[in-house]
Amino acid sequence: MALVIAGERSGVGKTTVTLTLLASLCRRNATVQSFKVGPDYIDPMFHTYVTGRDCRNLDSVLTSEAYVQQCFARYSQESEYALVEGVMGLFDGIGRGQGTGSRENNFITPHSGKSTDFASTAHVARLLDLPVVLVIDCSRLSGSVAAIAHGYRSFDPRIKMAGVVLNRVGSDRHLSLLKNSLQDLQLPILGVLRRQDDITIPDRHLGLIPTAELPELDAVINRLADLGDTCFDWQSLLPLLKTEEQERGTYRRISPFPPAPYPTPLKIAVARDRAFNFYYQDNLDLLQELGAEVVFWSPLAHGELPSGVRGLYFGGGFPEVFAQQLAENSSARDAVKQAILAGMPTIAECGGLMYLCEEIVDFDGKAWPMVGVLPTSAAMGGRLTLGYRRAVALQDSLLMNASRNIYGHEFHRSRLIAAPTQPLFETYRYDCPENMGCEGWGLPQNIHASYIHLHWGESVEIPRQFIQRCACVWKTTNAI
Repeated sequence: MALVIAGERSGVGKTTVTLTLLASLCRRNATVQSFKVGPDYIDPMFHTYVTGRDCRNLDSVLTSEAYVQQCFARYSQESEYALVEGVMGLFDGIGRGQGTGSRENNFITPHSGKSTDFASTAHVARLLDLPVVLVIDCSRLSGSVAAIAHGYRSFDPRIKMAGVVLNRVGSDRHLSLLKNSLQDLQLPILGVLRRQDDITIPDRHLGLIPTAELPELDAVINRLADLGDTCFDWQSLLPLLKTEEQERGTYRRISPFPPAPYPTPLKIAVARDRAFNFYYQDNLDLLQELGAEVVFWSPLAHGELPSGVRGLYFGGGFPEVFAQQLAENSSARDAVKQAILAGMPTIAECGGLMYLCEEIVDFDGKAWPMVGVLPTSAAMGGRLTLGYRRAVALQDSLLMNASRNIYGHEFHRSRLIAAPTQPLFETYRYDCPENMGCEGWGLPQNIHASYIHLHWGESVEIPRQFIQRCACVWKTTNAI
């Protein structure tokens, strides 16, 4: 068994409740595996920070329903307790009347206009057959809390509603009104969190500020653990959170990468610091399972690339926040540029794409020089670009062949000043046939630079092809 923490909408405190549960469990020296529904990078950082175990994303758009089940089975059986944090409101998926069907021939087949919650928290709860705890923001509620709870419990009879957590409760009188309203529903109250104005995690333009930038985070987690020790009905919660012994081998393992003709694993330099930290752990694991050695380094702090690397991977993050430091580290920028110009295979997603541009123009309009292998600039500002994408490869490239369909996610507030002359992708909204134009840089042939974040869980051929290209470069540069 495990438990899904859902919200009646965004902003009700799902992450606070989840972190409070995790912190209190870990204080008991329990091993806890956490999961996050959806494509988010930042919430999983906080989970991992608290539990010491890599949080796993459960996203049926970026991967598949089968992968979600396999991922959960694989990692939940390695811990005593398991907890899944939802996304948005419980039933908020890709929406009413939008395409959410099968992937026959790599295209979405819409469900004839019916309302759907595909890729929502409810969808994942059904896939995994897990009970749900609903977090309700009670700051502006009293008697209406019963209508909300009743509506969510009855909306889909397939959802097993275990109870509610009342968040942002004010006075004792307020709590009494809430309890009286819920009494006739016979829906357990599994937790009560009072208004905790002193427990906050700051945010910025793309969500919470990542863990590496919060020097006071340990103190915040300790306060959350203190709160968790007293605000939950642990007698009811622990049996729900306890994982069951599962039969080994219920999840798929990928076939190992065939032995390559070099004496040691190929080293892939992965940029990871305060500027670049948006990675799906499954992607990093796949690189290693396929025979590569992942070597972390910092474009902020290191003056050169790690020795012996044969490929580069720049994830997303906040290069715009650290543009001055990245610009001032000219030796790192020069090392990256020379490696790429020499033919080193390089993946750059979103923030990594921005780093490879000639410059980043920050929110104040100041331009900072970057690596300069892409003949364009990344400018901050404007509206948020957000959503799932279907992308069709327009050419053979570092990671895939022409005409390949992939599914990814965009989340950024920057734009490129100049468009690529030979773009990687023609892009579409995942949930409708609207053509959004072309994007992505694939030239020279050793670069894959795109705003679209990819999860490789159901596309093992992508990291496999990347490693093969790195191996080809290794053979060329080490030929006798």
